[in-house]
Amino acid sequence: MSAMVDSPPPVPASSSPEVQLTPSTSKLFRCYKVITNMLQKRKYAVLPEAVKMTPASFVSRFGVNPDRSSMTIMVEKLDGSGQKLMVFFPEEEKVGVKPIKLYTDYMKQSDAKNAIMVLRQGITPFAKQAVAELSSECTIEHFREAELLIDITEHQLVPEHQVLTAGEKKDLLKRYRLKEGQLPRIQQTDPVARYYGMKRGEVVKIIRPSETAGRYVTYRVCM
Repeated sequence: MSAMVDSPPPVPASSSPEVQLTPSTSKLFRCYKVITNMLQKRKYAVLPEAVKMTPASFVSRFGVNPDRSSMTIMVEKLDGSGQKLMVFFPEEEKVGVKPIKLYTDYMKQSDAKNAIMVLRQGITPFAKQAVAELSSECTIEHFREAELLIDITEHQLVPEHQVLTAGEKKDLLKRYRLKEGQLPRIQQTDPVARYYGMKRGEVVKIIRPSETAGRYVTYRVCM
């Protein structure tokens, strides 16, 4: 469930009518906002100024025509595990192997095992292969800008999703005397599973409104 918006209208950067974001900068601003929301929902510590960022503060921080390399984000899990994630905004229209090597070097220097790339257009087959070969050392996800122009989890037709911890999953299986394979499945390629960065074997709790019971809860395991 992603939206394609090729040329979003200019976004006012402040109350002043003279200050506006260009279509490309407007797109970047929207992506940045969705990414910060995504990181929060994945339970990473995100700076308040990033969460509350407005078009005006975006321009103040990154400029009218942002240098995408200056937009790199690094966050750490709230659970005290020290797990870090970095977000990169590659300049290339289609990312090749060279940036992948550069980003993995940055990750090693920062002791980060996870990363997200926000792509202008896409990624080359060789770069995809490089990412796959690195999967035993680190995880690099990638989203196209067009997939991040809206926050799919805030759409009225998308129910609330909560990814369970390993302990919560264990308690769930024990409580209902289930085996993991008996749970309904959600594919790792599902847009919501991608949004939460779900890994194989993780379980998500899905809460839907119910006219009779108030809410209807189901669980799915990522496959």
